[in-house]
Amino acid sequence: MGKNREEMKLEVEQVLNTVRGGLVMHGGNIELIDADPETGKVQVRFQGACVGCPMAEMTFKAGIEETLLDMLPDVKIVEQLA
Repeated sequence: MGKNREEMKLEVEQVLNTVRGGLVMHGGNIELIDADPETGKVQVRFQGACVGCPMAEMTFKAGIEETLLDMLPDVKIVEQLA
């Protein structure tokens, strides 16, 4: 049996905490909206200074998405919500 939604969200939060420090240093943050263990889809939303930042897309792709996909085999898709 696989993970339930809460277990997956907990794992994703732990990984997000590893990248969160850099975002917070620049006045931003990232919020976990959902993590679906059936589809492997994770939804996140930037907060604070990250919203509208020209580097946000690169941070999302190279920082958030890549880290989650590398560290958590259950994560298949990372979606950034506005």
